[in-house]
Amino acid sequence: MYEGVVQDLIDELGRLPGVGPKGAQRIAFHLLTSDPADVTRLAEVLVQVKEKARFCERCFNVSQDALCRVCADPRRDRSMICVVEEPKDVAAVERTREFRGLYHVLGGAISPMDGVGPQDLRVAELMQRLSDGEVTEVIIATDPNIQGEATATYLSRFLKDLGLRITRPASGLPVGGDLEYADEVTLGRAFEGRRAVGA
Repeated sequence: MYEGVVQDLIDELGRLPGVGPKGAQRIAFHLLTSDPADVTRLAEVLVQVKEKARFCERCFNVSQDALCRVCADPRRDRSMICVVEEPKDVAAVERTREFRGLYHVLGGAISPMDGVGPQDLRVAELMQRLSDGEVTEVIIATDPNIQGEATATYLSRFLKDLGLRITRPASGLPVGGDLEYADEVTLGRAFEGRRAVGA
């Protein structure tokens, strides 16, 4: 529709999740009319994030170092692990200021329609973390949708013989929603009122 690099920019922006054709066009024209220094700064940050950002070698949260700030913090309660689907969910839970334990990022949720099974998630790495006996509670905080519930059911069955307290955030999170979009109060109350799984 547009010529050369402008159309290339719109096409690339349109490949981003949550950005449709009209949104891509709006962003492209915003960048075209922006101060060149702002666009250069954005381009530099994009390059830097690919060069410097990585995943924590323990919990798989986003980090700039071998361990993320949560895993590296000696004040965190190491007896609890909150299992989430994606790094964005760690940020959502942290905003509540209700949880002081550690995290484990699965890297997705079970979704047979998308060809994602338990073997595609970081379940083996979770089992390795639980093997030292320090953890007494696993909070399964997957999204309250079909895929998240399937993942929670699988994990609770998989972990039930380890003698751990297995919990799930309480009601307050909308079914069919995503954890990252829940407000702090709702998510905080859900964590305060979490319930045992399979009880």
